[in-house]
This record gives sequence, structure tokens and C-alpha cells, in this order.
Amino acid sequence: MNPRLAACNALVAVMAGKASLGTSLPAQLQHVAARDQALARELAFGTARWFQRLDGLATLLLDKPLKAADRDLHALLLVGLYQLLFTRIPAHAAIDESVNAVKALKKPWAKALLNALLRRAQRESEALLASLERDPSIRLSHPRWLQKQLKADWPAQWEAICQANNQHPPMTLRVNALRTDRQGYLDRLQEHGINAHACPFSAQGITLEQPCDVQALPGFAEGLVSVQDEAAQLAAPLLDLKPGQRVLDACCAPGGKTCQILESEPALASLLALDLEPARLQRVRDNLQRLGLQAELKAADARDLDTWWDGQPFQRILLDAPCSATGVIRRHPDIKLTRQAEDIAALAILQGEMLDALWQTLEVGGQLVYATCSVLPAENTEVIAAFLARQAGARELQIQADYGLAQPHGRQLHPQPGGHDGFYLARLLKVSASPVHSSYNPETKGISAT
Repeated sequence: MNPRLAACNALVAVMAGKASLGTSLPAQLQHVAARDQALARELAFGTARWFQRLDGLATLLLDKPLKAADRDLHALLLVGLYQLLFTRIPAHAAIDESVNAVKALKKPWAKALLNALLRRAQRESEALLASLERDPSIRLSHPRWLQKQLKADWPAQWEAICQANNQHPPMTLRVNALRTDRQGYLDRLQEHGINAHACPFSAQGITLEQPCDVQALPGFAEGLVSVQDEAAQLAAPLLDLKPGQRVLDACCAPGGKTCQILESEPALASLLALDLEPARLQRVRDNLQRLGLQAELKAADARDLDTWWDGQPFQRILLDAPCSATGVIRRHPDIKLTRQAEDIAALAILQGEMLDALWQTLEVGGQLVYATCSVLPAENTEVIAAFLARQAGARELQIQADYGLAQPHGRQLHPQPGGHDGFYLARLLKVSASPVHSSYNPETKGISAT
């Protein structure tokens, strides 16, 4: 299969709201020659990354919008524009190969149209794009709802957040403290000709100057290192782990934090790792096996205690809650297409429900770390504020750190070029077993008494 067609097909499913690139692209790559698969990935992810900008240009090029039935042609046009604007592919090759891919769409009339549109873009894209610069949604290539929300939430930082979202993310490693130390592994990387540097905030973090296949990393198969963003590495240390503790890792897949917990404190009494989807737990098992670690895994809805909790309290809980993932857009640019404004309130309700449920399983004197990979306060500091207001037995523990921005509750990290992802962290202490005395009100984003 033509790699441009593969990228087009994968994007059509995303644009239709039926899939993410993570689910739609692998099926397409099965039909692409091995030598062309990297190109297909780049075209799919790059087009998603710059979708709003490319779509704005396409709107100017078209005399009238394409019909819904021609979403495949729309996607192929955007893939062609991406090649012209953002890759080193020669213009003639980008145009010819994109036009040739039309054959598979079984729309012979579209060949001449796509050819004309791409050749016009080759000639006039600079002037056409200049006319769109005043629209921040198009200029920064973010859906309008998200661009406006970021501007409202972060008036001083929103443009920097958007710009960071549009950059390629670095590849960051977490050194397995049970097997080696960071400086020792940096030396091994240098011996293998891999340039890297220590992360500024995570004591086990290393960022590679250039991403590489994990099999090229010395000792990867033996469990010396794992791939994990620096921001995600900051959650486990906040648990203040001690020998003999019983620990819960809720929403654990793919298992990076599960493994980090076990690496940080090998003398735990037990670690239970929960995830809603059984299939996702296989990734956790694979990571545990490679690292030579053990944990109890269960597939369950964390809110439904009767299905998974044995009634024995935990001393530590990590809740890496389901969220909008707006802090990791640079890794998953299709979030710009799949996430909608109305999702945020629903996610905040879910996050509050999970906090309320898991709090019941935490012993008095125990600690819970709440984390998300979101940059939206509605999922972060506002969720914690609402929880503290309705839970008399909870107190916040301040995070003393030099990373991120202190919030009314917790700390917020924004995505950094060449550095960590966007992430949020908060620490809670259970001082009494007082029951929840109020409930989250999604309409007012506040608390209503019960």
C-alpha cells in the first residue's frame, strides 16, 4: 500500500471520531512495505499535529467544502499539504505520489482536483497562510475550544503550551535503581555512541539527544532502563514509600509507575495494580517480566470496590486518573481531533468519583497521590479543591519542589520543549475516617451538600 494512502485511511477513522491513531494506524501499516512504514507514521502523526493549520489552508484552496462522503479525499489532501509544508520530500514527489493514491479511493474525478489543489498550494501557500496568521487556532494548530480554554486558564503561558504541543517529544528513560545508577548508565550510553543527559527533576531520568529503538539501548532487555517521561517519573517519589507498606496503583497501564514503585521500594508488603481494561494489563505484565518485578494485577473499575477490594486498607495509593491527556498532545497529536470540549466536565466527574471510592480503601494516616497528564485546572486543582471540600478527613500535603507551578492545590507542569510532558500532581493525607459529606456538582463545578 502507498504510505500516503495508509496515513489517509488512518486519519479518516480519526476524523470520523471512530478511532485514535494508536488504534487505526497499526492495521494500515500491515499493508505497507517495511521500508515505507516510518514514512506512513510520520505523515499520519504530522498531519494530525498540524491539522488545524492544514485544514485552514485547504479551506482557502477549495471553492466549496468537500462532502462528508469525501472525507477520504479531504484526508489525502491534508496529507499532501503536510508533505509540501513540513517535510523535505521534493514537491513533485509529494504531489505525484499523493495524486496516485487517489486511485484506491475509486473516485477518478478526484485525481484532477487533488492535483490542481496541491499545485496551487505549492505556488501560493506562503501568501495563503499569511492570511490565516491572525487566527490563533489556525496559527497554533489547536482546536478552537482548546485554544480558548488554554488562553482562559493560562493567560501568560497558553501560546508557549501550544507551541510545545506542536514539537516532537524527546525520548526519556528511567534508570532501574535496583540494577544500576544514572551516571553509570550515562557512561554506558556514551560507550555505545548514544548522546544523552540527566533530567533536571527526576533523580533516575535520562533524556536522549535523539530517539532510538529501545533494542539499541544497552541493557534494555535485561531491565536496566525503561522508557518513561520525566514528569511521569515524579509521581512515585511523592508516595514516600516505606518497607512493609501495602500499596495500590490505580489505572496502572502500561505499568511505568507500577514498576517505578517496585524499583523505589523493593520491600513493600504488596502492590496491587488495577486497570479497567484486561487487554491493557498485558503491557503491565510485559514490563514487570522484563524488569524482574512482581505485582498483583486486577482488571476492574476502581470505583466498584466490591469487585476488587478485599477490605484490607492501603497505606499508599497512586491514582493516575483518566483525563483529557492535554499534557501529552505532542506524543498523541490526534487528541486535537478526538477530544471535545464537553469531555472535560465528564472527566472531572469521573475523577471525583474515583477519588471518593479509593479514599475508602486508604487507612487513616495513609497518603494518596493524584496525578493526571492534563494541563486543564478543571481536571486538576479544581478536582482536588472539590474533594477536600466534601471530605472532612482529608488534608493536602504541600509538594516542595522546583518543578512546575504551584496551584491552589498541587503543582502543574506544562510541556517543555526538549523536556518533560504536561502533568499535574497533588498529595493527600487521610487524617480521619470521616465519610464524604457532599457531592460534586458538574453544573457549578462546585460542591453541594447532601
